[in-house]
Amino acid sequence: MAAETRVSIVIPAYREGEHIRPVLDRLFESVRLPAEVLVIVDAEDDPTVPVVGAYARLQPQLRYLVNVFGRGPANAIRFGIGAAAAPVAVVTMADGCDDVVQIDDLARLVERGAAVAAASRYMVGGRQVGGPFLKGLLSKSAGRSLSILTHVGTMDATNSFKAYSTQFVRQVGIDSRHGFEVGIELTAKARRMRLPVAEIPTIWLERQAGVSNFKVASWIPKYLRWYRFAFGPRLTAEQVRARASRGRQPAGDEHAKG
Repeated sequence: MAAETRVSIVIPAYREGEHIRPVLDRLFESVRLPAEVLVIVDAEDDPTVPVVGAYARLQPQLRYLVNVFGRGPANAIRFGIGAAAAPVAVVTMADGCDDVVQIDDLARLVERGAAVAAASRYMVGGRQVGGPFLKGLLSKSAGRSLSILTHVGTMDATNSFKAYSTQFVRQVGIDSRHGFEVGIELTAKARRMRLPVAEIPTIWLERQAGVSNFKVASWIPKYLRWYRFAFGPRLTAEQVRARASRGRQPAGDEHAKG
C-alpha cells in the first residue's frame, strides 16, 4: 500500500469512542486519492480503539496507532506524521469540525509544491461557525496579522486542518509538545525557509457531540512562541531546527482543540 499511497490522513483522537464513526463515514465518502488513514491514540484502552478496529474490517486502509512519544495532541500529530507512508500528510480532527471533502484539494496543493497547505477560515469564502468567542477572536487576529506582517501565505496559521509535505516536516522536525500549536509551528518554519504556503477557504463547524477542552490562558504562550518565530530572515532547515529546539518544552498531558 505504501508505494501507491498519495496521502496519509492523520487523526489524533482522545476518548472519542463512537463519536468518531460519523467522521470516518464522511471521510471515506469524500476522499478519492489513494490514502491511508491513521487514527492516533495515547493508550490501547482508549474507547476509540474498538470502534476504529471494527471499522477497519470494512476499510483496510484505516488503522489505529498508539502514540509512544508522550501524551497529548502535539505528540499524537508528531507520531502520526512520523508514521506516514505518503509524501503528503493531512492532519484533521476526530471531532467532525473540519470539512474532510477538502482533503484531496489540500493534498494536491502539496503535490504541486507547497510545503504547507492550509484550510483557511479567515480568507475570503471561509468561515467559522460556532466555538468560543474569545478563542475565535484570538485565532482570527493572529492569522490575519501574521499574514499581513510576514506574508506567510495563509490567513489561518493556527488552524490544525492542514496538509504537509512529509519531507519538509522531517527536515525541520516538530518541536511542540503540548496542544494544537503544531499548525502554526510548521507554518512559521515554512515561512522562515521561504517555502510556499498555500490556502483554500473552509467552513469550520463547532463539534456537535463530545466536549472540546481548549484552555485559552494555558495555550496563548505556546502559540505566541511560533507567532514570533515567523518573523526574521531566511533560514536553512538546519538553522530552523537549531533555533526552534532552543525553546522546546517537556511534553504535556493536556488535550485541546486548536
